Amino acid sequence: MKTKLLLLLLMPLLMLHKPIWTLASPYPFAPSPQVPLFSPFPNSMSASSPGMVMGAEQRQIDSHKKMVIAIAIASTSLGAVILSVLCIWIYHTKYPSKSKGKNVQRSDAEKGLASAPTLSKFSSIKLVGKKGCVPIIDYKQIEKATGNYKESNILGEGGFGCVYKAQLDDNLEVAVKKLHCENPCAEQEFENEVELLSKIQHPNVISLLGCSSNEATRIIVYELMHNGSLETQLHGPSHGSALTWHLRMKIALDTARGLKYLHEHCYPAVIHRDLKSSNILLDAKFNAKLSDFGLAITNGTQNKNNIKLSGTLGYVAPEYLLDGKLTDKSDVYAFGVVLLELLLGKKPVEKLAPAQCQSIVTWAMPQLTDRSKLPNIVDPVIKDTMDPKHLYQVAAVAVLCVQPEPSYRPLIADVLHSLIPLVPVELGGTLKVAQLPQQVLPANPHEDSSP
Repeated sequence: MKTKLLLLLLMPLLMLHKPIWTLASPYPFAPSPQVPLFSPFPNSMSASSPGMVMGAEQRQIDSHKKMVIAIAIASTSLGAVILSVLCIWIYHTKYPSKSKGKNVQRSDAEKGLASAPTLSKFSSIKLVGKKGCVPIIDYKQIEKATGNYKESNILGEGGFGCVYKAQLDDNLEVAVKKLHCENPCAEQEFENEVELLSKIQHPNVISLLGCSSNEATRIIVYELMHNGSLETQLHGPSHGSALTWHLRMKIALDTARGLKYLHEHCYPAVIHRDLKSSNILLDAKFNAKLSDFGLAITNGTQNKNNIKLSGTLGYVAPEYLLDGKLTDKSDVYAFGVVLLELLLGKKPVEKLAPAQCQSIVTWAMPQLTDRSKLPNIVDPVIKDTMDPKHLYQVAAVAVLCVQPEPSYRPLIADVLHSLIPLVPVELGGTLKVAQLPQQVLPANPHEDSSP
């Protein structure tokens, strides 16, 4: 195909090749069969009027010279155009990834913008300024929206504060993270999260709506995720009863998509560094989104001395824990632990005795690779509800992700491609199921005010 295109581009030049040289030859008036070789005038006339004959011939020569020059100029111009087109074609053939990558990033960004609620359409929300491109919301309005940080509105707790459910004017429900920044680390996490989330926009990353501050208190406002965190769903009062096999695979797929965006479509790449089930939030339709970017770093800064060891026990990759080595494969390890949580319904670290703990990786690894034992350790909620082949495939992916050696772990893009065929088309994958059981989707999904 490329050869044909090249020949088509060069064909006009080849067609002009022969006439140019023929006309430019030293014998432009070579006789042809139609032209007699003798003069139509008598010899005496030719001898008596040579100026007339020579003048006519000179005019013909000048005319043909002009024609040759014109054709040469036209051919040169055409050749330049063809050469330019050829160079552009070769460049795009050789470097297709750059333009393609930009298009993918733009597409993801557009999806993120479309899915996130914006504050500009709510005229009653009082904005008092901007932090970069992030709206700063009046602190008193946030205080009122949370019921003065009422305990019953607490959605979750973190190291430096709590997350509250709030309702701003115009019935906009949001989540409000309140950070106590007497500790410099809390201030640093606040600045880091606001800066990163202001640049990251993707359907599987939480949307930042605004921020605020009051003395030592810092506020971050997000879209509200009605089904809370994956940790609450799996290890809370319901013990995963709302999460079918297909929903669990959808959550894993959404998480992988969010990580792939961070690793491959952010410039510079972002390493989350604190991926865990409590930082994977679920909206009313169980779409999963990554949250809590306070510890996230961009690629290239992980070797700086001011980056201290951080993370959550059970999710931290061995090489980071032992040597402080941090790469995108550290996130892949944490993803493997989350995948084991979805598969087995167990916490990443469980207490065996007051002073003894066991990680899910250590406990499960010998059984994950044994097909006869694997069905017996699956979460009872989903046991015998999936195709055994799919179960073995997910177990194999999890085993690869939690390998002690980082180079043995797959890229998150490879994990993503492995999971897509296991998720029904209706839930964002490519698996075609004749008829999905009713429990695949939540029985009474809330109306999601924030996609």
